[in-house]
Amino acid sequence: QVLLVESGGGLVQAGDSLGLSCAASGGTFSSYAMGWFRQPPGKEREFVATISRSGGSSYYAGSVKGRFTISRDNAKNTVYLQMNSLKPEDTAVYYCAANSLGAFITDMRNADYWGKGTQVTVSS
Repeated sequence: QVLLVESGGGLVQAGDSLGLSCAASGGTFSSYAMGWFRQPPGKEREFVATISRSGGSSYYAGSVKGRFTISRDNAKNTVYLQMNSLKPEDTAVYYCAANSLGAFITDMRNADYWGKGTQVTVSS
């Protein structure tokens, strides 16, 4: 069983930056592809970014490409999401996800494990 714990959420102003972390335990972190999803208020959960097992490849949703960066440190069993130039529409609960087969997680159905989420609120 893999446990994922997100941290780093908070309240920021539009244009600010914020970094999220997701610490994993209970599995072989370097064998999992990792991803970030978010759920805006009143909306469905949506894909944000995903990264390969080694960290050498990544893929982003169009709405965040160029502003967000996903990275990972396999020695620390942690995946990160650096968010720059934040907008009010980035307000959401951000979730970390893992795929045990090492496949990119661009769809919720590809995730085997989920964290409980961390709230990010961007004020205008």
